[in-house]
Amino acid sequence: MTTAAGEPDRPEFPAPARGSLIVVSGPSGVGKDAVLAPLFSAETCPPRLRRCITATTRAPRPGEIDGVDYFFLARDEFERRIGEHFFLEHASYAGRFYGTPRWWVEAEVAGGNDVLLKIDVQGALQVRSLAPAAVLVFIAPPSEEELERRLRGRDSGADPGDLMRRLAIAREELALARRYDYLVVNDRIERAVGDLRAIVIAERCRIRKEQAAEQGSSQPF
Repeated sequence: MTTAAGEPDRPEFPAPARGSLIVVSGPSGVGKDAVLAPLFSAETCPPRLRRCITATTRAPRPGEIDGVDYFFLARDEFERRIGEHFFLEHASYAGRFYGTPRWWVEAEVAGGNDVLLKIDVQGALQVRSLAPAAVLVFIAPPSEEELERRLRGRDSGADPGDLMRRLAIAREELALARRYDYLVVNDRIERAVGDLRAIVIAERCRIRKEQAAEQGSSQPF
C-alpha cells in the first residue's frame, strides 16, 4: 500500500516508552571527546539523545551553569549523598568528587530519552553492577602504538615515567573491553562517530527492551 504522495505506507508503532543509559569510556588519549563533540552536533545527533549531567565538588568555571554543565555541590553535601546512595557511580580526582546522579538518569530514561554518560572504565563497570541494562560502549585506539603516539602528542612535555604509567593503565583498560557490549575503534573520527550513532539508534529500535518494560521488569534502566 502507498500513500497519496506515492510513499510506501508504514505501519504505526508506538515510540519506545523508555530510553537507554549508554555509557562510553576508553583509555586516556583515545579521543573520546573528539568523537562525542560531533555526535552531539545538530547535524548528526540522534533524536532524544541527552548528554548526562554529572555532579562535582569543584567550583564552576566562567560561563558554567548549575544544572546545565554540572550539578555543583559542596563537599559535605556530596559526601552525605554518597551515604544516601544518591549516585550511580562516583570517584575522586585531584581532591574533588565527581558522580552521576541516579535520579537525573532515571527521570530522563523514564521519559523516553537516551542518556549518554562518559566516564572511566572502572566507573562504567560500577554502573553496570547497579544498572545491568545499561549499554556499555568501549572506544579503542587502532593500535597500542597509535595510542602512545597520541599521548605523546597531547602531553609533549610530560614526564616519561608518567607517560609509561598512563600506557600501563591503558593496557589494563583495553583488557576490560571484552566486558562491554560494543567496541568502536577510533581510527578516523568520522567513522567512529558514525559507528557510535548507529549504536544509539540500534538500541532505540531494540524490541527486547520494550518487551521487558511491558513485563514489568524491575531493572531501573
